[in-house]
Amino acid sequence: MELGSILTKLIIGFFGLWSMARLLGKKEISALTPFDFISAVVLGDLVGNTIYEKEHSVLKLIFTLVIWTLLSVLFEKITQFIPKLRKPLEGQAEILIHDGKIDLTKLRKNNLDFDQLRMMLRAKNTFSLEEVAFAIYETNGSLSILKKPLYEGVLRKDLNLPDQEVQLTLCIVEKGVLHKENLHRLGKDQAWFKSQIEKKGYPDIKSIAYAEFDGEGDLTIIPAYAQN
Repeated sequence: MELGSILTKLIIGFFGLWSMARLLGKKEISALTPFDFISAVVLGDLVGNTIYEKEHSVLKLIFTLVIWTLLSVLFEKITQFIPKLRKPLEGQAEILIHDGKIDLTKLRKNNLDFDQLRMMLRAKNTFSLEEVAFAIYETNGSLSILKKPLYEGVLRKDLNLPDQEVQLTLCIVEKGVLHKENLHRLGKDQAWFKSQIEKKGYPDIKSIAYAEFDGEGDLTIIPAYAQN
């Protein structure tokens, strides 16, 4: 009887958490705010305790899920539709570097040191503070930067080059498996693809770990690593 109760609670807890995730919408892990993270941890703890405690009934589990979900959805909607409450509830982005000057007060306020700041800059492919005009510490803990014009990459418009159509890269082979639907999107067949890989020295698809066509029609092949 005890195992049956745990099984019932597990099923309810699983679908309850799934429903809550669907109601709150799609969010990448990197886009979660500190409140989102804490909310997920607390809810997981509440559900876990309810599942394995005998005195907690199925009704208590359902009640916990419903109330927490309603509170989370309400909080989400309030921050969306009442901008004035967004700052006190979710915080606000902080400008750590303004016009090339570092705001030490903002660094201390956000409990950041220079090592952490440099680490976040390196994650943005920026290896010197000298390159940064503006750096904004977002509410989810990520760093957005705007480089000084001197360190910005050259754009096509800077060289007066014509615009170019952008297309998505298509995966053709993954772990030795051919994605026929993507090959058909290119208007090609397996015989044509086989001839292309043979030209590049690959006897068959099984010897390929990954292959893709970029927007310009170039074929990139990553061979499978063969251990001796």
